[in-house]
Amino acid sequence: MTQHIRTATVDGVATIEIARPEKKNALTVAMYQAMADALRAAQDDAAVRAVMITGQPGIFTSGNDIEDFMARPPGAGGSDPAQSPVFQFMHALLECDKPVVAAVTGAAIGIGTTMLLHCDFVYVSDEARLAMPFVALALVPEYASSLLVPQLMGQRRAAEKLLLGDPFTPEQAVECGIANAVLPTAEVAKHARRVAERFNALPPSAVREAKRLMRAPQREQVLRVIAEEGALFSARLRSPEAMEAFQAFFQKRAPDYAKFS
Repeated sequence: MTQHIRTATVDGVATIEIARPEKKNALTVAMYQAMADALRAAQDDAAVRAVMITGQPGIFTSGNDIEDFMARPPGAGGSDPAQSPVFQFMHALLECDKPVVAAVTGAAIGIGTTMLLHCDFVYVSDEARLAMPFVALALVPEYASSLLVPQLMGQRRAAEKLLLGDPFTPEQAVECGIANAVLPTAEVAKHARRVAERFNALPPSAVREAKRLMRAPQREQVLRVIAEEGALFSARLRSPEAMEAFQAFFQKRAPDYAKFS
């Protein structure tokens, strides 16, 4: 378990804490693997009734650590991209049949937002800022966001978020159904834990079956879209446009797409 992912199980709640504040909780390959392992462990532990995912005060996650991600992209060395740690994490969260509660303070960028689509409860701080700037990095949406975001907020507003990468406020996250409620920053984690602990008093098998029924009608479609997005995302990582986007990021300049058609 990497030091940047902290885990603990207390009072029936398995907590997964993203703890890399010096890098704005940017996610590395090792961190994805640790989160996938933690979700699977929670799934298999009969003492766990719910899972809580949280970040640090003022930051949930800024998304992928671009330098680490480019050094070890999905499919590197001819490996199966579906077996990479990021996709292991995606599937572990998607397949978790126990309730998952997210506590979001500060920025939730890229997969920091798209993972929320697969949590059962999401509580955001009044200082939260969500964004999915995939296209700005010459990439494509991931984690079934190209399917789920238009369903939640309609095609027009989804275009603002997925094509333009416009950030949205915590209030907008609640309005469109990504989040349950907006709370003061100091209250987010405490409230999320209280919700998670409520499952200690509920019949666990009934909870799991109810969650399965809620997710079942769209499950195969979500899996198919994740695979399609993932293949395009992996291909885009090697595109000239993406190379320009990443070079511009590291050089702290605006990318120049004028030469691309």
